[in-house]
Amino acid sequence: MGLARSNEELEAIQRLRYDIFTEEMNAVFPGATDGLDSDRYDPWCEHLMVTEAGSGRVVGTYRLLTPANAKKAGGYYSESEFDLAGLGTMYNELVEVGRSCTHPDYRNGSVIMLLWSGVATLVKNLGLRHVLGCASVSLRDGGVTAAQVWRLASKKMANHPDLPHLAPLNRYPVERLDSALPARVPPLIKGYLNLGAQICGEPAWDPDFNTADFPVLLDINSMDPRYRRHFGIE
Repeated sequence: MGLARSNEELEAIQRLRYDIFTEEMNAVFPGATDGLDSDRYDPWCEHLMVTEAGSGRVVGTYRLLTPANAKKAGGYYSESEFDLAGLGTMYNELVEVGRSCTHPDYRNGSVIMLLWSGVATLVKNLGLRHVLGCASVSLRDGGVTAAQVWRLASKKMANHPDLPHLAPLNRYPVERLDSALPARVPPLIKGYLNLGAQICGEPAWDPDFNTADFPVLLDINSMDPRYRRHFGIE
């Protein structure tokens, strides 16, 4: 596990993202060329990657945007989906994570743990404590899973009134869905919550990715002690 340091490594990451997002989320990339998911934020991000032993192929990735590079990029990616005014002074003291994906052959938990360890280490080395991201829920099921996530999130938010509230710019209307339909919370979001992260607002609709995106905020200092020990950031 490490950071991409060459154009070839970045292209391998972007190809993995394209393959997974188009196949599993029906994502549409109007400007994509050569089967790569690339946007204007990529040049400003650090790209974590996990590679397969032997072949060297990329099987997992996250990208991270630091406060300094967010200024150079003209803001965080999350600002295209949410009003971040609710973060207050925290806005200038957080690392944004995004474009998370893992190859289907490696979804046993080991790759995502390596990636989370890399995120935690980078944030600690920067002397920062907050991580912000958009957790995407596919709408291929008509929004049933998104509604289940929102039911869970809204209860947790009610118990944490001190949390920042981030309003979506293009709100996904979860209240229109049949709230009686059961669904499983996606593993990645469940993992975020187990880490100690909090969903801090209603979902935004991302039509290109065909997803409902939830704003997720993690305070490294409040991370579950088990994970702090596991990631070596005690």
